[in-house]
Amino acid sequence: MLFRCAAVLLALTPTSLAWEWGKSGKWTGTQRMSCHGGSSYINYTTVTGFFQQDDAATDPSGFDYTKSNYGLINQTYPTDAKFDVDGTKTQWQRFEYYVNTLNVEADSKTQYKVLFFARHGEGYHNAAETFYGTPAWNCYWSEQDGNGTVTWADAYLTEAGIAQTTKANNFWKGQLKDQKMPAPQSYYTSPMNRCTITANLTFNGLDLPAKYPFVPTVKELFREGISIHTCDRRSSKSHIQSLFPWYQFEAGFTEHDELWNGTYAETSAAQAVRSKRVLDDVFSGDEHTWISVTSHSGEIRSLLSVLGHRAFSLSTGQAIPVLVRAQNLRKVDAPTATVSSWALDPTCTAPPVTSIAGTGCVCSTASSTLASATSTITSM
Repeated sequence: MLFRCAAVLLALTPTSLAWEWGKSGKWTGTQRMSCHGGSSYINYTTVTGFFQQDDAATDPSGFDYTKSNYGLINQTYPTDAKFDVDGTKTQWQRFEYYVNTLNVEADSKTQYKVLFFARHGEGYHNAAETFYGTPAWNCYWSEQDGNGTVTWADAYLTEAGIAQTTKANNFWKGQLKDQKMPAPQSYYTSPMNRCTITANLTFNGLDLPAKYPFVPTVKELFREGISIHTCDRRSSKSHIQSLFPWYQFEAGFTEHDELWNGTYAETSAAQAVRSKRVLDDVFSGDEHTWISVTSHSGEIRSLLSVLGHRAFSLSTGQAIPVLVRAQNLRKVDAPTATVSSWALDPTCTAPPVTSIAGTGCVCSTASSTLASATSTITSM
């Protein structure tokens, strides 16, 4: 067992306090509760200064992780004197050693992980929104399964989206070979087609460590913000299994989508609660340090917010790494809030008359604005 409430000797030297080398540890619910004499919560902090994406001076618009060594900043680390005496290690090798050392020297209530968040490649829903314009897309077309020519319900990738995944795959090949970048030890994906396919085309066929093969876990809560759009309605578990028989599913993953109903839209506040819940699940149950998550623009935005990272928009096919410090604290210190969880959105019942960016769409028939439903959600 990696976790102990008292300081224990588990790693490289007699002075090490926390985790096995190369692992960040994991906290089961029982362990987290026993360490505080009651329930606890996890507090997240983004450790900045290591990636260009952390820096406010980096403009997300047009930033390409494949042209910047994934954004890793060239610098020295306190561990270089021990690890890279002759100066032959790559930047990624030295960063990997530094992060692993952070975990070794952390106390038993702290762990560090590097999360590689990747947005899926362009899907047919993205292309349709561009074609119709965002206002018309939001108020009518997004509620349809397609237009008779193209289907965008739980969209597949366009040719451009597939090309983006090929670019990502080639990038990873070069990074693993030339930069000695650590391969992910765990893989997670949203259940949406555009993400399960993106993950497969990005990582399948790479020269990965035998003990860390590409066998992603499909996690429900890494899905996009749950709107009334049909692109946010996932396919069945059986469908995902038919495409990728070797994918794993988290415990309790249902056959059919029980969250999307085509009427209610998840609020950003409720999505943040959901995002923290899925992060808590990963940090509590996954002992690995280097973790890949294939998800969506809105969900990654929500995850970054929960992690205390600055806003950083990703275009399709782009990715962002984040060094995260997680601390297991007493529940009594956890913030609570009452948030609006679901809302009923106004829509058009027929294609809109106009679609004007910044103004909205004008419906050919009247549609009513419906009130939101509010419930208490504890953000832990």
